[in-house]
Amino acid sequence: MPQSADKILDHELLFREPEYQEIFRSKKADFEFNHSDETVKQIVEWTKTEDYKQKNFARDSLSVNPAKACQPLGAVFVANGFAKTLSFVHGSQGCVAYYRSHFSRHFKEPTSCVSSSMTEDAAVFGGLNNMVDGLSNAYSLYKPDMIAVSTTCMAEVIGDDVDAFIKTSKQKGSVPDDFDVPFAHTPAFVGSHITGYDNALLGILRHFWDGKAKTTEPLVRVEDESINFIGGFDGYVVGNMKEIRRIFSLFGVKVNIICDPSGNWNTPTDGEFRMYAGGTTKEEVQAALHAKATIVFQEYCCEKTSKFIREHGQEVVALNAPVGVAGTDQFLMEISRLTGKPIPAELEKERGELVDAMADSQAHLHGKRFALYGDPDQMLGYAGFLLELGAEPSHVLATNGTEPWAKKVQALFDSSPYGAGCKVYPKRDLWHLRSLMFTEPVDFLIGNTYGKYLERDTATPLIRMVFPIFDRHHYHRFPTWGYEGGMRVLVTLLDEFFEALDANTIVPGKTDYSYDIIR
Repeated sequence: MPQSADKILDHELLFREPEYQEIFRSKKADFEFNHSDETVKQIVEWTKTEDYKQKNFARDSLSVNPAKACQPLGAVFVANGFAKTLSFVHGSQGCVAYYRSHFSRHFKEPTSCVSSSMTEDAAVFGGLNNMVDGLSNAYSLYKPDMIAVSTTCMAEVIGDDVDAFIKTSKQKGSVPDDFDVPFAHTPAFVGSHITGYDNALLGILRHFWDGKAKTTEPLVRVEDESINFIGGFDGYVVGNMKEIRRIFSLFGVKVNIICDPSGNWNTPTDGEFRMYAGGTTKEEVQAALHAKATIVFQEYCCEKTSKFIREHGQEVVALNAPVGVAGTDQFLMEISRLTGKPIPAELEKERGELVDAMADSQAHLHGKRFALYGDPDQMLGYAGFLLELGAEPSHVLATNGTEPWAKKVQALFDSSPYGAGCKVYPKRDLWHLRSLMFTEPVDFLIGNTYGKYLERDTATPLIRMVFPIFDRHHYHRFPTWGYEGGMRVLVTLLDEFFEALDANTIVPGKTDYSYDIIR
């Protein structure tokens, strides 16, 4: 036997043992199509050709590994950003298990979220009873101050009226009449996780600003000097929110962070379990109505929310997850313009430090070709920083990107000599990207954990800078925003460059003439 009390093997080595190898051979011979290795190799080589790429890009009714998740994931992200708020997903348990595990595997923290546990009977007769019982149990067991409801495919396909269900649940005593239960319809079969983020955040703002589902009078706006900040769906939220708060503190500006889950996903191990940690309070949400302006850090992640805020009389400054010097310059100048305060000397010094670091290292990244995929705003931010470094973002892909987004990316390319020849791909998936990386190769790939299969297929080094990151730990604890975040991104890019350079010059007597100690 490969395992015994005296010989415990991890899976890395366990399945190389003879017994398991025999199982794999039998499985291939008896249960698989069992094509010859030569036939498989021929087909694999064909998938790397221009001919296959043309056929691949011609498909219009099939997605293969899309670089996006579904709406409710974004809604769960939002709920975790509010103080003592429990995310309640009206749908099946399996869906909710996915949302919890997805966040927990990325942030390495437990993620609280409950389900109305709809099954076959609810699919036929509707999920009202599930909502009534679910809200009652969630309120009694977990004692939240607010429950944020979202939906999955099942509830949306059968047309459950969530607003009516919540009101009926209150009539039946599931939660008190004055208990806050904002909601959003987040069908998983349209849009993506950033659509769900937008819908859920809009639902919470509408609940508090517009009279709590018409059960109270709407709030009346009285403008003050505070500034709202909305970060959008961000896998680096733990590090980035600390940086954003620090920047506003240096300005001496009162800021209302609308949706901040960084506390929930960064709890200490000190003997106390914190089901709820940090987050935007209900009082802060209400106060946000009176702010002078709102800075939305991810335009395409918050389109409906931005429109709603504008309709309530505020100026909305929409950015595209800026990274690096120019992007951070724009962010800080907007704060200065809105508040009338000068940019703090400490931030000016940090800017100079980032510029100095870029100058120190630009020769290594200059002219390098990158493929990158992820959410629309993040791709704009990363592509902009690569152009600043003299690198070429050759393939920029967003499965949840739109045509207006693509035009904005193209305008970014056109603004720099390093953008010539770079291309943008909205509504494409990772199988499209695989074809591009074979027919138009690049030096590096920027993406998430799922990109490791592209790395293996194309032998292109992967730089993990996009949510989710499951196979590396604690990246989310460091910022990517601000000058300090730009420094972190620069070091991440350089680390992978030097790792690849060492790997390509490591053979003694053959390639190690460039296996240098000094880089």
